[in-house]
Amino acid sequence: MATTYGSLNLHTTPEKFYIEACDAGANDVLAIDRVSAEMTLTGMKDVPPSAVSQPICGIMGTIRLVAGMYLIVITKKKEVGDLFGHTLWKAIDFDVISYKKTMLHLTDSQMQDNKTFLSMIHSVLATDGFYFSTDYDLTHTLQRLSNTSPEFQEMSLLERADQRFVWNGHLLREFIAQPELHKFVYPVLHGFMSMSSCCINGKIFDWVIISRRSCFRAGVRYYVRGIDSEGHAANFVETEQIIQYNGAKASFVQTRGSIPFFWSQRPNLKYKPKPQISKSINHLDGFQRHFDSQLILYGKQVILNLVNQKGSEKPLEQAFAQMVSNLANGMVRYIAFDFHKECSRMRWHRLHVLVDAVSEMQDEFGYFLVDSDGKVQMQQEGTFRSNCMDCLDRTNVVQSLLARRSLQAQLQRLGVLHVGQRIEEQADFEKMYKNAWADNANACAKQYAGTGALKTDFTRTGKRTQWGLVMDGWNSMIRYLKNNFSDGFRQDSIDLFLGNYAVEEEDLITPLHRPRDWKFLTLPIIMLVAFSMCVICLLMAGDTWTETLAYVLFWGMASVGTAAVILFNGRDFVDAPKLVQKEKMD
Repeated sequence: MATTYGSLNLHTTPEKFYIEACDAGANDVLAIDRVSAEMTLTGMKDVPPSAVSQPICGIMGTIRLVAGMYLIVITKKKEVGDLFGHTLWKAIDFDVISYKKTMLHLTDSQMQDNKTFLSMIHSVLATDGFYFSTDYDLTHTLQRLSNTSPEFQEMSLLERADQRFVWNGHLLREFIAQPELHKFVYPVLHGFMSMSSCCINGKIFDWVIISRRSCFRAGVRYYVRGIDSEGHAANFVETEQIIQYNGAKASFVQTRGSIPFFWSQRPNLKYKPKPQISKSINHLDGFQRHFDSQLILYGKQVILNLVNQKGSEKPLEQAFAQMVSNLANGMVRYIAFDFHKECSRMRWHRLHVLVDAVSEMQDEFGYFLVDSDGKVQMQQEGTFRSNCMDCLDRTNVVQSLLARRSLQAQLQRLGVLHVGQRIEEQADFEKMYKNAWADNANACAKQYAGTGALKTDFTRTGKRTQWGLVMDGWNSMIRYLKNNFSDGFRQDSIDLFLGNYAVEEEDLITPLHRPRDWKFLTLPIIMLVAFSMCVICLLMAGDTWTETLAYVLFWGMASVGTAAVILFNGRDFVDAPKLVQKEKMD
């Protein structure tokens, strides 16, 4: 496999960026013209002595904003661990550098727009969870990598990557067009990664979790639901659990993704907006595209639908079941499990009802296994596709239980666990296992919903706690505030970063200037004034109690009435995305 340079220096002059490869034996220098944006290979002899130099850890790519092109580089990285002799890294800090030396060519309005777009890019880069390797393909599972051709093995990391998980794919479009530059860049994953060296019965093995977040139909909780016309599901995450012992390797893959038909749940100031199933689109076309791709990639599918089977979630469960029935594909099985009903009143042991119900299917699917000689002993024949409403909290709990069951079988097969031993009995490993899966839940939740996951006390301890309920309440409140008052900006940031919205230099007016409805400013002011007057009337009583009561009732009813009007027109008051058209968001 063609590897990429692991050590780089950035030399900056007023005319060009020079990126020097510092690996042993390397003498390549990538030159980027700051005026024409042309990229060429050169040597150190062309780098002026006056250039300002700094070490960098990698190149994320380039992006066009109002002021022109920007170069995005990784300035700080942290080692996650070693996987099969390859170092895996987490990108920690980034720098976004303008090609232009001055902003004098911009109007005041353009400068403000450029500042907003820059803050969007920084917002995405500040979202924890970017990972990369300079000499290992992180975008593919072990099983996919084992079923490749010699031609595939010779490709660069950029060429062979699974595009679903390349979060800097749009930023690297200029590099992709020039194969000679591929050695300077690599795909960057977004999601979660945990690597641990573990010991059971004196036998040391490596245990790894890799969650790969798809960049297709990516976004935030309420603004991106369901699927798009290509069958890409919102919040789709592929999670692979890997173990390595004495040269043998095993992996177990699961997926999660939004309920795969056309539905939306736009924020409207209510705590839980009512989901809306589209009535104007042929759902089965997109539904079939989704599962056709899942069957090709992962084999047989068992759907674990964890949504409520009553209330506002019930129509989604019924529609999902009906579509699987209409699909009439024996390779796709559907299991509905009302998580909240089954586990109500702290009955978390009821989860084993689901695990036991699917145990035969899990045994049939198996897992991927390669012995120490590199010979494939077993292939994973299918995957569990889990979902709840957000594919976060309930989903992660169930995935961690299925992963533990697979790990039990793998460790017994490899001789790490003795016959009759259970993972749950290995206190040190069990604690590590639970914490890693809870960390995975938090990472996925922060990237999609903006806060840590709910129910992680069960994942960490195996039981529900009162403190866990308090923390769930706190996280739920923070989610409500973010989903209603900041997620429009977050959605715009992701769309800009991934290229779903492209800034054109000749654009004089951007969608950022979309005017707000008059109600946006007027009604909150009226409500605030009315509420303030109500408080003042209570504190400064009139001559008689009847007079005071009359004033309090008047201003109280005015504030409550205004609040009701605001709630009724909730969509006008939330922070909505500005950069994409409404039909794309729905």
